[in-house]
Amino acid sequence: MKNKIKVIGGGLAGSEAAWQIAKRGYEVELYEMRPVQMTPAHKTEHLAELVCSNSFRAANVENAVGLLKEEMRRLDSLIMRAADATAVPAGGALAVDRNAFSATVEETLMATGKVHLIREEITEIPQDAITIIATGPLTSEKFSIVLANLAGREDLYFYDAVAPILSGDSINMDVAFFASRYDKGEAAYINCPMNQEEYDAFYEAIISADVFEPHGFEKIKFFEGCMPMEAIAARGRETMCHGPLKPVGLTDPRTGKMPYAVVQLRKEDARGQMYNMVGFQTHLLRGEQERVFRMIPGLEQAEFQRYGMIHRNTYIHSPKILEPTLEVRDREGLFFAGQITGVEGYMESTSNGLLAGINAVRALEGKARITMPPETAIGALAHYVARGGSGRFDPMNITFGLMSPLEQRIRKKKERNAALARRALDVLSTIDID
Repeated sequence: MKNKIKVIGGGLAGSEAAWQIAKRGYEVELYEMRPVQMTPAHKTEHLAELVCSNSFRAANVENAVGLLKEEMRRLDSLIMRAADATAVPAGGALAVDRNAFSATVEETLMATGKVHLIREEITEIPQDAITIIATGPLTSEKFSIVLANLAGREDLYFYDAVAPILSGDSINMDVAFFASRYDKGEAAYINCPMNQEEYDAFYEAIISADVFEPHGFEKIKFFEGCMPMEAIAARGRETMCHGPLKPVGLTDPRTGKMPYAVVQLRKEDARGQMYNMVGFQTHLLRGEQERVFRMIPGLEQAEFQRYGMIHRNTYIHSPKILEPTLEVRDREGLFFAGQITGVEGYMESTSNGLLAGINAVRALEGKARITMPPETAIGALAHYVARGGSGRFDPMNITFGLMSPLEQRIRKKKERNAALARRALDVLSTIDID
């Protein structure tokens, strides 16, 4: 192998992998096909573009994704550096200004002098260098065929839906109000309250609205953690107000009471010019989005900066070909990282890229690869994609359930999660990454 590493894909996983390689002093060829070849969901050519939400989810380490973020901080993750530097108010979550975030990632990578960004579509797996494939769920059609030949042609895909983004100045603040649940932290969300009559009318509208249908014979399969609002509504009249529209912990200042249901909006940018409809992933047609979502109190005149959309995500059957190091079992020097492996979520993809980047360097140096212990969140995800679950292999977010159980049973969930987090960080501190 030449004294270089190739990373294919400039999303979160690929950018993180490139950083881990460059910071260790090695040259990286980072291939990103945009803007030469765009995807159905990306809007820019920037590295680490956030296609869906601008939220990286819970910040507290007693939440599994919060623990995952803290582990990555301790391993000097570029994505976490950029996220912390471009954070916007989001209550108990970590959310970012999406444009500033992507710019920070790209500028930091280019400033290393080690990352060589090449804008072209890769259609074959390189044979002349250690390679990390991090093309993500929107892998090009040509390269998908190559990967299918390598990893098997199992029918592995799911549809992902994206929430709309609204203009901040189009929200009616005579009706909507700023607050966070239970007044935790600053009042980071705009809340649009509904009474029961308004909720019932909204429910009837959303379940009868026209939706996007895929071409051909494919059956739509959604990832459970990113269900479209209309699919949630179809499960029952009260499902939305016990899920994304739950009103608990909020008080309507006009009535002094908890609303029947609440639609929350979260900042997309630091200045509050744009707001994301939290949990409102959708595959309603554009005209239907305007009609139905403007029924929400406070959004009667809402201006859509981006409509919700649906796109097809692809992932490989990782347990068939990957080790927990993320290296292909019978192809030394070839690694996979990110959502293409079957992890779901920004942070999960990033952690995957971090581990692949570290192990790619070790492969270049002729060292043994690092297998992160399943007591850590990073390791638990890597073991999941290499070993799979007890049933069929489906995309997975990080959960404490993926991690090795504690030796001593703790009945209370909050105390158990805190103990799992403490153990994970203690184990992480004993690992010699370099």
